Amino acid sequence: MTAREILHKMKVKAGFSSSPPDTGKGKGKITKHITHGFHLVKGKASHPMEDYLVSQFKQIDDKNELGLFAIFDGHMGHDVASYLQSHLFDNILKEPDFWTEPLTAIKRAYDKTDAEILEKTRVLGRGGSTAVTAILLNGQTLFVANVGDSRAVLYKNGEAKQLSIDHDPGTEKKDIENRGGFVSNIPGDVPRVDGQLAVARAFGDKSLKMHLSSEPDVTTEDIDDSTEFLILASDGLWKVTSNEEAVDSIKQIKDAQTAARHLTEAAVSRKSKDDISCIVVRFQ
Repeated sequence: MTAREILHKMKVKAGFSSSPPDTGKGKGKITKHITHGFHLVKGKASHPMEDYLVSQFKQIDDKNELGLFAIFDGHMGHDVASYLQSHLFDNILKEPDFWTEPLTAIKRAYDKTDAEILEKTRVLGRGGSTAVTAILLNGQTLFVANVGDSRAVLYKNGEAKQLSIDHDPGTEKKDIENRGGFVSNIPGDVPRVDGQLAVARAFGDKSLKMHLSSEPDVTTEDIDDSTEFLILASDGLWKVTSNEEAVDSIKQIKDAQTAARHLTEAAVSRKSKDDISCIVVRFQ
């Protein structure tokens, strides 16, 4: 544990701070060979930090352990992303068929969580958040889901494999129009839903919800001896770094926290002005 993390724990215990640290690491209790690390950097915007993450292992019983990893990138306020940090995994694990039909359970929990957020608009505001989540079951199976443009990239068999789908309004234009919305395409700007939001799927965003989907794409990946590490990051990283550049830059860095810090700092050096959050999970 770093001196910074120790200081943070002391502050929380003393009641001086309730905000999570912006860097950290850990490992599984059952799957001790699997390590994870995270690092966050606030962007140049004047608003408060809008990225939140989860990076932890949860022991279910003597035989089962879950790795829970997620990036939540808020927009028009940080409250929705903060709510997701506290509630999304809880909702997923409460689904009665999580252990038998995990992909169905994850989709259902995403939908239920979005409904909760919309019901709490008075408290959480009218903003929204993207999400990419990864659940690692006993170090053997990875379940990845996402809405928006935060991304999951796996380094396996010596190649970068994107496990999530970037939900771009330009790509999903027909679906948005079928819901009664439109996609703006102003020169010098990115495509936007109803001229506002630069992603086609997100949690929250009550004013756009009729034209905006919160349905996640979900996928399963087996973790074997050829699987080296997983990167989860917000678009503050992916706007300036390709999948291949990201994996190439950290494949020699064995410490997961150091690798996550390296990726965020490299994005800053490439003039990324957005909030940047990154998790690295090393399987070897």
